Amino acid sequence: MLVVSGVTSAGAGTPAAAPAASPPTVVPQPSPGACPTQATTPKRDLRAMWVASVANIDWPSKPGLTPKQQQDELTGWLDLAVKQRHNAVILQVRPTADAFWPSSYEPWSKYLTGTQGQDPGWDPLGYAVREAHRRNLELHAWFNPYRISMDTNVNALSPSHPARLHPDWVKAYGGKLYYNPGNPEARQYSVNAILDAVKKYDIDAVHFDDYFYPYPVAGQTFDDAAEYARYGNGMSLADWRRDNVTTFIREVRDGIRKYRPQAQLGVSPFAIWRNKATDPEGSDTTAGAQTYDDLYADTRKWVKDELLDYITPQVYWSRGFAAADYEKVTDWWARQVTGTRVHLYIGQATYKVAQNADPKWSEPQELSSHLDFNTRYPQVQGNIYFSAVQVKADRLGATSLLNEKWYSRPALTPASPWLDDEPAAPRTPVVAYARGGQVTWVATPGATSYAIYRVAGRPGSCDLADARNLVATVRDSQGAFQSWTDPAADGGTYVVTAVDRVGNESAGRVAG
Repeated sequence: MLVVSGVTSAGAGTPAAAPAASPPTVVPQPSPGACPTQATTPKRDLRAMWVASVANIDWPSKPGLTPKQQQDELTGWLDLAVKQRHNAVILQVRPTADAFWPSSYEPWSKYLTGTQGQDPGWDPLGYAVREAHRRNLELHAWFNPYRISMDTNVNALSPSHPARLHPDWVKAYGGKLYYNPGNPEARQYSVNAILDAVKKYDIDAVHFDDYFYPYPVAGQTFDDAAEYARYGNGMSLADWRRDNVTTFIREVRDGIRKYRPQAQLGVSPFAIWRNKATDPEGSDTTAGAQTYDDLYADTRKWVKDELLDYITPQVYWSRGFAAADYEKVTDWWARQVTGTRVHLYIGQATYKVAQNADPKWSEPQELSSHLDFNTRYPQVQGNIYFSAVQVKADRLGATSLLNEKWYSRPALTPASPWLDDEPAAPRTPVVAYARGGQVTWVATPGATSYAIYRVAGRPGSCDLADARNLVATVRDSQGAFQSWTDPAADGGTYVVTAVDRVGNESAGRVAG
């Protein structure tokens, strides 16, 4: 007889005798396609919002807040994610060649204190990872690769900033300063600065958005002629620039695999790789920017070569928008990831809700309709929303409508078994008992979290096929015993599964 009782929801407690029970029942995971499922309750579905720090867009709300105020604000965003039934947060931690952690390479960000290089008195990234994981949220650390500042005033940078110490690394363009991607030393320094965070923190992913070479500015030239002459190696200028960016992506990917092999690499590019008029392989769009030609980011190649673990194109247009129809762009990306292991998530423009420029965004259901369209494509495995303040604003009630239909249940993040040396699922948990609404079980070796299902009657494998019966996901608390209390506690049979760091899920154990 297993002896457990008095276990708190945090996991550890004082053992006491549990009542004798019949042997627990194991519920196997169903084979793919073996069970009917509901599109509105997917079991695997990445859900997240971007929390932008550049220019204090989302967090901190302004520079110069006390550490306690900054922590409270950040905790509020994490709690909002939980309320939205999200399972990840994308937090910007290197907005302008600076840091939201005590970096060995770059100064503290001015968006924390108002003065670049000034110690804020706490470790924001360390706090974010710890608090996100406590809520069983993934923390994707979002870095800008090359941007140094939002203006061209080098003297405004901290005296020890690498850009001041190495002016040959720096290019002014479009009213901003950038590290030159064509300078191998500058590129390697950026890679090292990012890997500094990877080494130090238990992050779940490194995340880049759409900024590689800067967006073109009419009448201006990105002056890298000297570097091209030195390092071009016979390539055209455009091919050389693309190679520089792909080299950067590959070097970051290799560093992640070396220092934190279970962490992911994800990119959220501008959604147009190339227009069909430019390239028959491109999307049926006429949008102005093309990442391949304008940002020198060959995002399609990164997918085909599986340099990424996920890609999140910013499909920031409405359904039926003439220049770039949400449906056509999403369809194109679904075809690009087919046959690869790269997860496809869609970047959603929550910020456009109630925007007058496109009447479709004045319709409260537009955002929710995107997820309805996504159900046609099993390749689409989640959505990320820009940005946190817009999610919280819930203009026109559009986010509430979306949540009511699509996020009525929790969801597990898509599994990435290729990141694990042992891709098999963890062992099935040993469940001690369910008494009232409290479920208690013994911790499972290798489990990062647990999924808890509540089923009416005797559970079968099809009850685990989607999230209809999923009532909670909880983080492993590092104790010998784990426990969760159902706030509804309205009866039913509980089943607990173990989930490892890369998302593999065990068979379920019925609480006796």
